[in-house]
Amino acid sequence: MAKRNDDRRTSAVDPSGGATVTTPSDREIVITRSFAAPRRVVFDAWTKPEHVAQWWDPSRTPLATCEIDLRPNGAFRFVHQGAPGSAHSFTGIYREIEPPKRLVFTTKSPSGAKSVGTLIFAEHEGVTSLTMTIACESKADRDVLLKMRVDVGTIQTLDNLDEYLEATGAV
Repeated sequence: MAKRNDDRRTSAVDPSGGATVTTPSDREIVITRSFAAPRRVVFDAWTKPEHVAQWWDPSRTPLATCEIDLRPNGAFRFVHQGAPGSAHSFTGIYREIEPPKRLVFTTKSPSGAKSVGTLIFAEHEGVTSLTMTIACESKADRDVLLKMRVDVGTIQTLDNLDEYLEATGAV
């Protein structure tokens, strides 16, 4: 299981060798992960429903619904499969889209807290580094996300993305 570290000067490393998680401020969670694929491929895998539906769910089950309206003020909605009445969704609104470099969106947690997610895709020699910043409205909101283990779920999802990229020949 991945660990997180609340010390703002250091980071926790995912034992699989993939991600690091830091809390650089009272309102932020930052997760970084590298992928052996060009950033255009990683960006597309993150923004095209035919890709996202295959890797998003931490359980590795394809999404029941994956809708993406990739434009400023466009919405996305990912619905996880589950027993009737138990499926949950992840929704948000895109704020900024700068392919293949940057993606900014807003979401609400199950508790109702709003956050802003910023994804930065940087490529060096065919390897893409993804930096995900989750900016919450308050320390309490950030701490609720950490208590819900958003860090662990996100790391699993990013591991799924890495496996998807490798399996589809993108790497």
